[in-house]
Amino acid sequence: MKLYAISDLHLGYELNSQMLPTLPAHPDDWLIIAGDVGETEAQLRFALETLSQRFARLLWAPGNHDLWTIPQEPLRGEAKYYHWVRICRDYGVFTPEDPYPHWAGDGGPCLLAPLFTLYDYTFRPDDIPVAQAVAWAEETGVVCADEHLLHPDPYPSRSAWCAARCHYTEQRLQAAHNGLPFVLINHFPLRQDLVRLAKIPRFSVWCGTRRTENWHKRFHAMVVVSGHLHVPATDYRDSVRFEEVSWGYPHQWRHRHTSQPILREILPGPGQPYPQQAGPFWRWTG
Repeated sequence: MKLYAISDLHLGYELNSQMLPTLPAHPDDWLIIAGDVGETEAQLRFALETLSQRFARLLWAPGNHDLWTIPQEPLRGEAKYYHWVRICRDYGVFTPEDPYPHWAGDGGPCLLAPLFTLYDYTFRPDDIPVAQAVAWAEETGVVCADEHLLHPDPYPSRSAWCAARCHYTEQRLQAAHNGLPFVLINHFPLRQDLVRLAKIPRFSVWCGTRRTENWHKRFHAMVVVSGHLHVPATDYRDSVRFEEVSWGYPHQWRHRHTSQPILREILPGPGQPYPQQAGPFWRWTG
């Protein structure tokens, strides 16, 4: 029994939606969906209906696109998040609000922990005040659509929502710790030094929070799974494996010479160790 992961399905793109059902069945294996399924309830349900028929169990963590408020999806902020949690539960999918499941399959035992931490504009150079981070990014023409579509209601800001989510998640991880290691699952990278965006480096301000920089050590992680960057890679920090598992937009995945969505094997994972702080390591399976 293996554990796979994928993120950034972006089913609002017709080609992505057409390709998802071509994914081969893995009836004995589990799948992590690390956010950005799409923007609408219909897209989420399509993904869960499709993938639940191909995998034994699913786990989901929300991405920023999942939380967008658009005309056909009027729910805002936390209300939309909890609505999607309820939909996931309709399909028996583990969410950041559920007890962390015990993984006894290959590479285990461990606890699988879907997280939702958001971002707070702290992934920026030290000489740029947080209050000026968005303006700093805008100097290069970079503005995340979240500034207009991801509302933090009932919190006064996305940063405040992020702080609340981090505090809540820390408490849950501490309470759940039972001596087993964790697989930490988040849409946003937990560490700033893993945000590699060569063409839009200042987009980093919408990519995470420094509050989570040491969580891989603090909570005894064996693997950390994330998406968001659309730059699939394997890295090591402090002997912990970090997997970026994005599929991405059609123009991004087409060059990978595959006609199917790409899965990353999380557990048991690579069959040999790789150098700590290695660069992107392309290990595709599907």
